[in-house]
Amino acid sequence: MRNLKRTLSTTLSAAALAFGLQACATGTDDAPAPVAEAFVPTGEGPALWKVADEDTTIYIFGTVHALPADVDWNSGPVKSAIESSQTLVTEIDMTPESMASMGPLVLGKAMLPEGQTLRGLMNDEQRTAYEAGLAKMGVPAEALDRFEPWFAAINLVQITLQKAGISGENGVETVLEGSVPEGTERDALETVEFQLDIFDSLPIEAQIPFLLETVENPDEGAAMLGRIIDEWKVGNIDQLAEMLQETAEADPILTERLFYARNANWAAWIDERLDTPGSVFMAVGAGHLAGEKSVQDYLAERNISVTRIQ
Repeated sequence: MRNLKRTLSTTLSAAALAFGLQACATGTDDAPAPVAEAFVPTGEGPALWKVADEDTTIYIFGTVHALPADVDWNSGPVKSAIESSQTLVTEIDMTPESMASMGPLVLGKAMLPEGQTLRGLMNDEQRTAYEAGLAKMGVPAEALDRFEPWFAAINLVQITLQKAGISGENGVETVLEGSVPEGTERDALETVEFQLDIFDSLPIEAQIPFLLETVENPDEGAAMLGRIIDEWKVGNIDQLAEMLQETAEADPILTERLFYARNANWAAWIDERLDTPGSVFMAVGAGHLAGEKSVQDYLAERNISVTRIQ
């Protein structure tokens, strides 16, 4: 079970990196945020929220970064929100120019120092398990030797997802970037370097188990993401929250880095952005909008009301 939970963590995060809220108002410093009427999901699409004051509207859409080609999410309230927004906000800059410049930065962080190899960092037992996992996937044992364990894990998740027909090219952010109305401004919550550092800053002794738990059961990652996609498509946030809680219990340090700290930062961004008039469509991973310490929870701490509209 621990491996399954860690696979969920790996899948959620690796999919993001590998493929390259009815009107409401902010509260005062002293008054609690208004409590919105409970939303009853209709099962007709992924969850969408709205935050608003007298001159600013911020739509918050939970995304999946890699999807099969046949998932239709851009309709109804989501489509209307996109078309009415002047600015698209994503986790990182998804413009073609930014994506084209990502490669050298990624490799600069992912490569091991000259003279080191990935398998050379492992003990005999770890190396045997790693090579056996690669063999099951049809990947040569030496294929990822030049990379740090975190990047090798991300590559292996990507290979598995692609075999299952789940691609970053179909991910929400990629589709949004190519389909938002002409003239839509762009903004990003983080840099690519910041996201990479979440993994790159992990000690090697923590990265190796992360890699081994990815390669031991490679199909688990695709199956887990498939379940996430099924719940996401019908807006089942409660089930997504349960999955995320499993991850939190299995790896609290990585969960803090991947979710909680970033959720707090994004709530602060929304709070500040409400000072600027206009309409914004903000697309971030669905896991950040589910469960405890979600973006909505951190907004509530700032007395900002959030309303779910799909």
